[in-house]
Amino acid sequence: MDEDLRSLVDRVRDESGGSEACERLIATEDPEELAAVLTAPEQPLWAREFAAFRLGRAGDRRAFETLVLLLNHRDPERCAAASHALAGLGDPRTPRAAAALATNGLRTAYALHPVRLLTELRAPESVPALIMTLERLLAPDEPHWRVALACVEGLGRLGDGRARAVLEAARDHPRLGGAAEDALSRLA
Repeated sequence: MDEDLRSLVDRVRDESGGSEACERLIATEDPEELAAVLTAPEQPLWAREFAAFRLGRAGDRRAFETLVLLLNHRDPERCAAASHALAGLGDPRTPRAAAALATNGLRTAYALHPVRLLTELRAPESVPALIMTLERLLAPDEPHWRVALACVEGLGRLGDGRARAVLEAARDHPRLGGAAEDALSRLA
């Protein structure tokens, strides 16, 4: 069991109160049993998350919708788990969904993991979405500077010259300046 799965197992055991249903879900190797949890009525969130994570890591695209919903959840642990599963899922819809979540101005507080996922995916949607998100977050009093920092770091990792103007603007931001300089040095 890898560290991501072990962490999720510990968390869902706590959330479920160590229920038999949780232990059964953890033990199953049947993808159909996991998929049934995603569509069955009245399933607790921890069960849907666990089933989607396991299916996503196995490359089963039935987990896509649930994982995207969790990627935009208010709980950072759920977002991180969904991001890990989506990164390995290989669903061609993932970059578009992550870009939509990252660029949604009403959900900026929850955009950190979609931004990081876009960087990891290196999809055609990644650079334009990161640029658009960062441009919106360059005000000095912006409360979501961590999302802006993730955009700067992601654009540096992606090394795409289209990001030059927004990274130059980010150099003047008090919390982004150093990262923006580093990112600019990586551009093609």
